[in-house]
Amino acid sequence: MKRVMQAGRMIFALILTGLCVVACEAETDQSSASGVTGMNMQEAAERADGMLDATIAAVVPEIEWAHEDTTSGSCEVTRRRTVMTVISDQRRGNFLGVVERFWKKQGYKITAVRRDPEMPAVYAQTPEAFAIRVLFGYQGQAFFEATTPCVVKSGVGEPKSVPNGPAYDGVAIPTPNVRSGFWSSEEPLTRS
Repeated sequence: MKRVMQAGRMIFALILTGLCVVACEAETDQSSASGVTGMNMQEAAERADGMLDATIAAVVPEIEWAHEDTTSGSCEVTRRRTVMTVISDQRRGNFLGVVERFWKKQGYKITAVRRDPEMPAVYAQTPEAFAIRVLFGYQGQAFFEATTPCVVKSGVGEPKSVPNGPAYDGVAIPTPNVRSGFWSSEEPLTRS
């Protein structure tokens, strides 16, 4: 009986090892297909920062923003930016349109659009499987988020990009409080 139990444990261990090898190979294949082979969480976070920097730079006239918390899981990182510029109800569609057109121009695939009049959002994915989104929340505040695909586990430092307004280090970020002659205007844009 003891030999049968030992043989059973040995077979179970071999099966478990085989499953782990198959799962690791599948994960490696997925990373290779997404173009992030060998990238660690810090490198992926820096790429996400670059995506957010480029997106915000594409919004003209300029908006003011601040860093929001970074979160990380077992193998992915999410970077966040909070928009401090007041974007009026009348200009939200224009704002989302600017962002969506920029992402399409970068080769990102639009994966979803939430057409809620109070809290609209646009979600996209890069060819390398990074997820990026812009969404409106409480008091019409806009947020940008970029999430990395699963990459090699590592430590993750703070973003290096410098906000173009107050940093709000150690304090809660307020609701939007910066007025823009364009984005905060309550006049709808007319087509000529």
